[in-house]
Amino acid sequence: MSTQNIVLGGGCFWCLDAQYRKIDGVTDVISGYAGGKTLNPRYENVCGGTTGHAEVVQIIYDKSIITLENILELFFEFHDPTTLNRQGADVGTQYRSVIFYEDTDQKEVIEKVSKTVQENFREKIVTEIQPLTHFYPAEEYHQNYYFKNPNQPYCLAVISPKLEKLLKKKKQ
Repeated sequence: MSTQNIVLGGGCFWCLDAQYRKIDGVTDVISGYAGGKTLNPRYENVCGGTTGHAEVVQIIYDKSIITLENILELFFEFHDPTTLNRQGADVGTQYRSVIFYEDTDQKEVIEKVSKTVQENFREKIVTEIQPLTHFYPAEEYHQNYYFKNPNQPYCLAVISPKLEKLLKKKKQ
């Protein structure tokens, strides 16, 4: 198995975590924080919007099963990349649409896919593309949150409909 990583932010990390766990070739998803100045950020600080960090997920995938292009195409389907610092009711820079790249090869793929998917949106994509300087894993209770807490109100109202849509698409 040959794995690679990509770090993505598209609103609440619980949503992206749950969706990517359903994708063939994704071997792990780690919720966390990236893009800010605060060392070792904590959830309470990130939610307050004062750290500069975004809620993100680190996607670990088997590149022999799924490509970075496929991961990114899903990313642009899984959230609205045209809303600045907002996903649904989640508002603030911590919920921004952002992709963190590890090297120039990843950056090139990200820029290519971003341009290609733009035609699927009426509004301009505002997703930030930034180098990854540091990824901080979130607290343990945030890992695999949806599947540990499927009856939590946010999970029922926001994540479950997204998963239903994804599963319906996979059956087609």
